[in-house]
This record gives sequence, C-alpha cells and structure tokens, in this order.
Amino acid sequence: MTALILKDPSTLDTGYRLTLPPLPEQRSLLLIGHGSRDAQGRQNVLDFAAAYQALDTARPVIPCFLELTEPTIQDGVERCVAEGYTDISVLPILLFAARHNKFDVTNELDRARSRHPHVRFHYGRHFGLAPEILDLWRDRLAQLDHPDHNSRRIKRQDTVLLFVGRGASDPDANGDVYKLARLLWEGSGYNTVETCFIGITHPRLEEGFRRSRLYQPKRIIVLPYFLFTGVLMKKIQAIAAQQQLLFPETEIVCLPEMGIHPQLMAVMRRREIETQLGTVAMNCELCKFRLSANKSGESGHHHDHHHHADHHHHAHPHLSEDPYAEPDKYHDRAWQVP
Repeated sequence: MTALILKDPSTLDTGYRLTLPPLPEQRSLLLIGHGSRDAQGRQNVLDFAAAYQALDTARPVIPCFLELTEPTIQDGVERCVAEGYTDISVLPILLFAARHNKFDVTNELDRARSRHPHVRFHYGRHFGLAPEILDLWRDRLAQLDHPDHNSRRIKRQDTVLLFVGRGASDPDANGDVYKLARLLWEGSGYNTVETCFIGITHPRLEEGFRRSRLYQPKRIIVLPYFLFTGVLMKKIQAIAAQQQLLFPETEIVCLPEMGIHPQLMAVMRRREIETQLGTVAMNCELCKFRLSANKSGESGHHHDHHHHADHHHHAHPHLSEDPYAEPDKYHDRAWQVP
C-alpha cells in the first residue's frame, strides 16, 4: 500500500460562491508572500494575487516576496509609488504571526518609509485563526469520508488526525498551531489529533507519526497547514509516503495545501478592510518581541515594530544545517529575540 497523496486542492473544493464586501477606499494593496526557491510555490503566490485582483479590479494588487525570490518588498513598494499611490495597504500572505510577520516584514517597511516619507503604510494582519479556514478544512475532511477517498470505509473513531505546522522560532505562533489543531478536532469524531512540525521547533513530523501510531489507528490523515506548495510541502508528502511503506498496516492519507480557495479570499478581504478602517488588532500579550522590549525598558509596543531597526536575513534551517535539530537547542533559543 502507498500513501494516498491528494495533490490538487481544487479537486476537493466545490460549490463555493463568493461575494465580497465593498472597500471603503480604493487604496493600492501590497501582498507579501514568504518566498520559495520552488518555482511552483512562487507561482502559487502570484496566482493567488492574480485571483484576488480579479475579484476587484478597481485598485491594484501588487504581489512581492520577503526573501528567496523576486519581486522583493522594495520592488513592490516602488511599483505602488510609481502608480501614484501615497497610501498603501500591506498584507502578509502568512498563516501565523511569527518572526517574519513581526520583525522582518516590518523592517522592510521601515526601509521603504525612509525612502518615501510622504507614503503611509497601513500594515494588516496575517490570516490567523479564522472561521473560514476551519470551514475549509472541515469540508475537505468531510470529503475524505466519501468512498471515493475512503474505500475501506474507515470510521473517524479509528482515525488519527496529524496536524503539521511549518514551525517557527516564536513560541506564540507555535501555540496558535496547537490551538487551531484543537479547534479543528473538537466535535470532529476523530480518535485524537496530534500536532507536529516540519522544521525549526518540535515535535517533528516523524515523531508525530510515532505518537499517532500509539493509538493503533486504522488510518492517519496528515493535514499540512500550508497555503501553497514548496520545498517543505513536498518534504511532508515524501515523509508520508515513506511512513506508509514502513507501516503498511495503517492507511495514510496526505491532504494538499490550501491553495487558491474562496474561503481564503474572504479572509483576505476582511484583512484588507481592517487596514483601511484602522481596526487591525494583533495578540501582543505573549509576543516575545514585546516581552523583550518591556524587559529592556523600551516604552510601548506597536505592531509596526519601529523599534526593530536592522534587517536580519537569516538562513533557513531546511536550506542549511538545522540549528534547532535537537529539542534542547530549540528550547535554549525559543524566547530569544534578534
């Protein structure tokens, strides 16, 4: 038996109609993706931006990337300015508020402000914990109950849900992964949910499989909590296939990334409106950047993070030696800030 890897998100999504609320202003929108060395992953972000633009062509939607590929954030800003915009909404195409959202993107915006002091940047929220995203995954999981994807008619009580996050060096973001996994499991009927990560923090995916097998399930559903494909998404699929070969008695199903989905477009619209109404709100109580600022005596904490002045371009663990390979190494560094 080989692991069932459902690679095309569009095959699992049907019947959605989307009506977007109107924008208060026709302000340019800068969409910032993480960036990937994987050409398909990069194209997914560009396609997502194009699909979002197509829903409302009254203002430009400009895609760019934080790192690893182009156009850069600075390129995107220059394009908005060249089109005559002095108010720019900025949205990170990121699932959780970790270092990239709190630190790296904001530093890039500070650089842009220094070159264009007349331009106002309105930085919005990441996707976060949104009901539309829960509905998206519930719909996909429901389709896995259908005989087309469950030929052995395995019941949910005989199934373990294995929720896989990207992993961050920000404990606050990692905690949100666990919260979302729990919200998805509540009332689902699955035996249990195990939460793990593909990089940086722990437990890693292989440990997630080991823990899942302790319940002796007939089926393990791997839910990679990713927006788009890329190096890490493909790594998850490869590990799932390997686990299926090692443990053929347990069926393994690997869901695809979220992809370009109407539910995500609905969340994106709400985030864009927040930037225009000035109602952006982020969790700050357990943000390690805020805690560090308080300890050092800095007054106040704002999520445009002006107090972080230097851009720090860090190597990705999956592209070089993993500095967090052992749990002890992660724990030693988890609450440190740049």
